[in-house]
Amino acid sequence: MKRRLLLAVPAALAALTPASAPDRDYLVFVASEATDQIALIRFGPGGARVERTRTVGFNPSEPDGPHGLAVAPDGDAYFVSTAHGAPNGYLWKLSARNDAPLGHVELGAFPASLHVSPDGFYAWVVNFNLYGEHLPSSVSVVSTRDMVEIARLETCAMPHGSRLNAAGTRHYSVCMMDDMLVEIDTRELAVSRHFLLSRGHERGMTGAPSAHTGAGAAAGHGMDAPADTTRCSPTWAVPSRDGSRVYAACNASNDIVEIDVDRWTRLRRIPARNGIYNLAITRDGRTLIGTNKRDRSVSLVDLAAGRELARIPTRRTVVHGIAISDDDRYAFISVEGYGAEPGTVEIIDLRTREITASVDVGQMAGGIDFWRSESVR
Repeated sequence: MKRRLLLAVPAALAALTPASAPDRDYLVFVASEATDQIALIRFGPGGARVERTRTVGFNPSEPDGPHGLAVAPDGDAYFVSTAHGAPNGYLWKLSARNDAPLGHVELGAFPASLHVSPDGFYAWVVNFNLYGEHLPSSVSVVSTRDMVEIARLETCAMPHGSRLNAAGTRHYSVCMMDDMLVEIDTRELAVSRHFLLSRGHERGMTGAPSAHTGAGAAAGHGMDAPADTTRCSPTWAVPSRDGSRVYAACNASNDIVEIDVDRWTRLRRIPARNGIYNLAITRDGRTLIGTNKRDRSVSLVDLAAGRELARIPTRRTVVHGIAISDDDRYAFISVEGYGAEPGTVEIIDLRTREITASVDVGQMAGGIDFWRSESVR
């Protein structure tokens, strides 16, 4: 196992105004796919810095590609999916305290987004499978205690965006190549419903998809796809805080589909910016945050009104993931960068709606999750 720790690494800091300066430290993990690194970011009154890094994977000469990242609900461990295998990838469990490896398990082709159940017992990982033909892929369910895959549930082509509702009873993912949202009943370990997301063809259905639709999507996780008023090419799904709604990001048509979970019907299509990609909802349930890959920006959306409150340009290109602090004060945005640029974590003050600090990390920064906040040391 290769490992490297860097302590107190100098970082690029933005000036903190009294209005935006935090009164505590916030800790966030972020994965960099091109460098096989996991970085722990500390953001506090003095700005943002890399607290330490860890290299994850098997092969020191080839990229393992850490893609998804999620912190366990109790904060003791975090989980990372490594996407590039031969042919399959892995899910890793590491100590949040010191990055010590606590186990790993082989999953499917290109494990990507992941989420840990509210009780901490299971990790849900989508097997994105961008190799070869666009065939239906799967969602892996892993026992986090023993790091054993207990189920692999077929969904549709290129599943992405793994999220559970707050009760842990329903799991949602989308399929980029099938214009589809898929719901899994976590108690039955079975696909319970699916929803077609193409504009003008929205339809909720029970059971698993019966046929591969092959709707198609651009390569590169939505980076280069042109706007399309019909095709959705969904890249993310997130349930509302009370579980009554689920929101799907349509990367091609540049909008967000809001679905009523009980009635399994479309409520609204909320306009979004070019290349809407990942979504997160503040802990108070009022604001949806979206990264816009082709627009080089982050949007804050008022969910009650269904309108954008603010568009915040990012300093670098190819925005990716979102983590929200435990007090809803800050949003931490992972930015992949372009070419030889490093990855970046750009920190948005949700009160002032401005980027208040940033820090460089490894190239292709992607999976990101909030760990905890603590009193200033």
